[in-house]
Amino acid sequence: MEAVWALLSQLGAAALHLLAQPFYYIAVLFIAWQYTRQIRLERQMFAVKLHLWPGLLLRAVVAGLVVGLAVSVVSAFIGTSLTQETVLWLWAAAAVLMVFRIRYLCFAYGAGVLALLQWVVGWTPLAESGGVFGKLAVSLASIDMPGLLLLVALLHLAEALLVRTQGDRLSTPLFLEGKRGKLIGGYALQGFWPVPLLLIVPAAGGGGASAALPWSSLLSADWTQGWTIIALPMVIGFSEMTKSMLPRDKARHASKGLLYFSIGLTAAALLAWWQPMLLPVAALCSLLLHEAMIWRSRAVEAARSPLFVNDSRGLRILGIVPGTPAEAMGLGTGETIAKVNGVRVRTKEDLHAALASNPAMCKLEVLNLSGEIKFAQRARYAGEHHQLGVILAPDDQANYYAAEGPASLLDLLRSSRTTSRWTDAAGETAADERA
Repeated sequence: MEAVWALLSQLGAAALHLLAQPFYYIAVLFIAWQYTRQIRLERQMFAVKLHLWPGLLLRAVVAGLVVGLAVSVVSAFIGTSLTQETVLWLWAAAAVLMVFRIRYLCFAYGAGVLALLQWVVGWTPLAESGGVFGKLAVSLASIDMPGLLLLVALLHLAEALLVRTQGDRLSTPLFLEGKRGKLIGGYALQGFWPVPLLLIVPAAGGGGASAALPWSSLLSADWTQGWTIIALPMVIGFSEMTKSMLPRDKARHASKGLLYFSIGLTAAALLAWWQPMLLPVAALCSLLLHEAMIWRSRAVEAARSPLFVNDSRGLRILGIVPGTPAEAMGLGTGETIAKVNGVRVRTKEDLHAALASNPAMCKLEVLNLSGEIKFAQRARYAGEHHQLGVILAPDDQANYYAAEGPASLLDLLRSSRTTSRWTDAAGETAADERA
C-alpha cells in the first residue's frame, strides 16, 4: 500500500509539473494554428468548410493523452534515465532546427542532432573548462541518448498507428500545379498530436520515492538512489502530399514508412546502449532513416500518374462536402461522374446544365474506382442547396492553386498558401470547381 501511495504521489507531482511547463501549451497552440490555417485554405479555395478546427484539436488532444499514457507505461519497463534537462535540450534543438526547415520540428531530428553533438563534445575538454559552455557540455553529456532515441522510436510507432487510423480524416483537397503547368487535384494529409509523458526515471541525489522498482527494466539504469517521475511534453505529427493516391491509401503508405523507421531506430538505439561507441551510428540512423522515409514517399509519388484529373469518361470527384446530396447518395472521392439525368458530362458547365434540366430529381451514372458503373439518385427538395456537393478535379479555368509549402519558419510566417494563375483573376477563387 505504501508503494502504491508513493507512486500516486509521484504521478500527481509530475502531472502538476507538466501543467506548469509552457511546452505542452505551446504544442497545443501550434496545432490549433496549423488547423486554422488548413481551414482558411479550404475556404479560400472552395468556399466551404470541410473540417472544424475545434473538433480536430479536441481529437488531437484526446489521442495525444491516450498515446502519452501508453508510451509512459511501456517506458516504465524500459528504464531510461532522462531528466528535466532533456526536455529543455530537445525543445531547444527542435526550435533551432525548425527555423531552417519546418519538418525538422520532428524530434527524430532533434534527438539525432543532440546525440551527434554529445559525441563530438565528448572528444573535447569543454566539460572541464568551466563557465557557461562548460556547464552546457556537462548537461549535454548527462543525457541518456540511447534512452532518448528509443523513446523517439516508440513515439513514431504510436504515430504510425495514429496515421493509420486517423490520417485520411485529416486530409485536405487541393489544386496543385502538375507537370508543364497543368493543374491537377491532390491531397495534403497533415496531423499533429500533443503527447504528455510521465516517465519513471532514476532519482538523483537520493530523492526518489523508493530504493528499487517492483519490476525489472530492459536497460540497466542505476536505481540505487531511488526513482522518481518526470513530465516530458512531446509533440508528434506528420505531413504528406499526394497526387496519385486516395487519402486512405496515402495514410496506409505513410503509416508503413513510420513503422519501418520505428523498428530501425529501435534497433540502432539498443545497439548504442549495448556499445556506446555506436552512438553516432544511432544518431545518423535517426536522421538518415527519417530522410529516407520522406524520399521513399516522394519517389512513389513521382513514379505514379496523377489520379485526380478529368478525362474523356467524365468529371473526377476530388472531394465530397459533408452534409450535401453527394454524401447522401454515397458518392466517393476518386470516382468519376459520367452522366447526370441521362446527359453525358465532360465539363462543369455540362454538369450544371444537366442538374438544372430536372429540378425534382438527380440521377447519376458514376464510374467507381474499379471503372465499374454504379447508379445513384435522389430527389431534390424545395429550399435545398442547389449544388450537388462535390469538389471536382480542376480544369483549365481554375484560377487558384496551392503554392508549394513553406520550407522554413520564416517562410511560414510570411507565405501565402495559394497562388493566382492569372493576375487579372485576382478577385476570383477556385470555388467554381465545386458543383
